[in-house]
Amino acid sequence: MAKASFLLIGPFAQAVTMAGLSLNGPLLDEALPIVEQAGVLVHDGKIVKLEAFAHLLKEAEEQLYSVQWIEEPMVLLPGLIDAHTHLCFAGSRAKDYALRIAGKTYLEIARSGGGILDTVRKTRKASQAELEQSLLQRCQRHLQEGVTTCEVKSGYGLTLDDELKMLRAIQNVSQQQPLELVPTCLAAHMVPPEFEDGATYLKHVVEILLPQVKAEGLANRVDIFIEDTAFDEADALSYLKDAQDLGFDITVHADQFSTGGSEVAARVHAASADHLEASGEEEIDIMKEAGVVATVLPGASVGLGMHYAPARKMLDAGLCVAIATDWNPGSAPMGDLLLQAALLSAAQKLTMAETWAGITFRAAHALRLSDRGTLATGQLADMIAFNTDDYQEILYVQGKLKPSKVWKKGILV
Repeated sequence: MAKASFLLIGPFAQAVTMAGLSLNGPLLDEALPIVEQAGVLVHDGKIVKLEAFAHLLKEAEEQLYSVQWIEEPMVLLPGLIDAHTHLCFAGSRAKDYALRIAGKTYLEIARSGGGILDTVRKTRKASQAELEQSLLQRCQRHLQEGVTTCEVKSGYGLTLDDELKMLRAIQNVSQQQPLELVPTCLAAHMVPPEFEDGATYLKHVVEILLPQVKAEGLANRVDIFIEDTAFDEADALSYLKDAQDLGFDITVHADQFSTGGSEVAARVHAASADHLEASGEEEIDIMKEAGVVATVLPGASVGLGMHYAPARKMLDAGLCVAIATDWNPGSAPMGDLLLQAALLSAAQKLTMAETWAGITFRAAHALRLSDRGTLATGQLADMIAFNTDDYQEILYVQGKLKPSKVWKKGILV
């Protein structure tokens, strides 16, 4: 094994490793594991050691390791993980947004022909190459803002060919650039106009689409939108059980405008229930009992002008709370994870430790990924560094301080 393949990166004024913290419940800032004047030894895309730079430099000189010098004060953190997005789409919904800020509700716009089905029409018209190009641009922006792993859903095709087109585009773009994409099949986003009812459409998805998705290795996760304008709890429960029988992991769009989805998520032991703006104590208890991660989406609250999910209550009740952007053309067009997490933390009184956990290792847990989200031996060397010598400065300026350096699997990108 060539010693030159080992790389020492540093020194960093601080490394906030996020290692050893609880997956569930409240976190105090005093518990944050911080290594001062730190260095990271990387090999084969993974972290070998993270400790005092001076100590590692001595080892690097003895073993003839390469050194990547950090010349100015920087704070190192794990790469951010966005556990819920709809980044693959065509067109814009600026018209919907104008109607919303003029007083129309999300559901009113959907019932009048706008909303998700508007994006479905535009996405169906787009070629796979066009979808890949726009997705690539969004990935590049996310990567520049520190996101190194990103979940991406289908769900704007709603036909066999168009859902496969979306998932193939996601797979191709994941291979073309450093941001790692985690695909999710959201064919159960809405009932498409070609079908009269949800149950018939979901049966079609189970029998025709999901076996093809599995055969091509396009996704290991399935999602469904449970809401008045989408699918009801009974149909969703049956569908998700069928998807599990086919070998898919489960996540659920739950409790955005009305409750019921979180109970379905709990009954199938979903990896996560996402949105949860309408969740109350009963729903929180149900999710905790089932071990479901609560993924809150502040970008949707900002985009829709509605209240945030009760993240503080969820943490105090002992839930694992992840924070994601919901980046999509309709309800959450901003797509800035760090900014949204900072806004949520101010509104819901989340500690800095809870906020960082929600966009690093707890977000990884929502995606059932155990190899990232902390800076620890054996973890992927997905890392971001900010031009400051105090980690508190990053959330203090509420998303305006972006990372100056981003590493994916130890490679500076």
